[in-house]
Amino acid sequence: MVEVQQVKQRFGIIGNSPLLNREIERALLIAPTDLTVLITGESGVGKENFPQIIHQNSARKHGPYIAVNCGAIPEGTVDSELFGHEKGSFTGALADRKGYFEIADKGTIFLDEVGELPPATQARLLRILEYGEFIRVGSSKVQKTDVRIVAATNVDLMRAIRKGKFREDLYYRLNTVPICVPPLRERREDIYLLFRKFAGDFAEKYRMPAIHLTDDAKEILIKYRWPGNIRELKNITERMSIFEQEREINAEQLKTYLSDPVIEQLPAIISAGSDAKTYAQEREILYQILLDMRREINELKKLVPGLLNNNLPSANEISTYAPVIPEDSAQYQYADEVSEDEKEPEKALSLEDVERDMIIKALERHSGRRRNAAQDLKISERTLYRKIKEYGLE
Repeated sequence: MVEVQQVKQRFGIIGNSPLLNREIERALLIAPTDLTVLITGESGVGKENFPQIIHQNSARKHGPYIAVNCGAIPEGTVDSELFGHEKGSFTGALADRKGYFEIADKGTIFLDEVGELPPATQARLLRILEYGEFIRVGSSKVQKTDVRIVAATNVDLMRAIRKGKFREDLYYRLNTVPICVPPLRERREDIYLLFRKFAGDFAEKYRMPAIHLTDDAKEILIKYRWPGNIRELKNITERMSIFEQEREINAEQLKTYLSDPVIEQLPAIISAGSDAKTYAQEREILYQILLDMRREINELKKLVPGLLNNNLPSANEISTYAPVIPEDSAQYQYADEVSEDEKEPEKALSLEDVERDMIIKALERHSGRRRNAAQDLKISERTLYRKIKEYGLE
């Protein structure tokens, strides 16, 4: 069997983590078979290397290898892209077209972000896995294909199954052999190796001396949680290589490129079973919510001194510190001013409501400037843009 070190050199994989080596060994073991493989892992961990390792070490290595990003194909054309179509089957179908599964016959097809496929396409994919059959869009002729499928996702498919967004039978057919690529925070010993590799690459690309880190900066680099994994590390290294005049980067300079090095070192506040993609994108804003809640509690303690000693104030003391109620805010009526018939059960705010409210307040504080609002919320601009769209705040 091919040695792991040879594979890493061939495919440019940097790192000596036992977790990474274990998954590469697994890929090499199942490569000679035709078993379907499901690769999981957070965004930016390098999942795209594993289908190529499997293909190049299989009996299909002389056949076609096609990588398809399922999340990048519009839902209306995904069936046509994957399975092909007949002339005249829809507007714009001016000629017959082969799909990826037909082109990849006798080879390997890599379905990245397979969790993004719509339900109808999932049913078609299941038919290929079970019978090796497919039908072009607009045709009634059943065609055969001999293709090995390697799929990848950065979402929790079991959670998607519970929500009705992914077929359970398709999951078990795809997950014949699971490969889980570890996140960068679980490969601490590889972080500085990757940084040096990227720094050298960018020095050669931009024809300048390579950047290097002071000891305190190196410590921060290794302790940082890297929510964007290898992709984030590469992007930050490139930005520092371009913008920093001094080639030695200290801790303070490095911190300006990280979203929040303090937050990244804190324990996770979301369970390990959560959707990996959601975790990577949302935890910063959730932590900010906790900080704001703590700040509000401290303010309440100042208003009601008895709470400082964990003593409940008397009824008279409560009336002394009663809040000022706006005239136009009917919902803030005192309980004794509302009849029993008028009382309604208190509606608990959901996490989404709190998150939306925080985004609105941040945008108001910064007069709609999204970059400043994102910095205030300790999240990336990209995450803020997505949240604005999700909550309809454009």
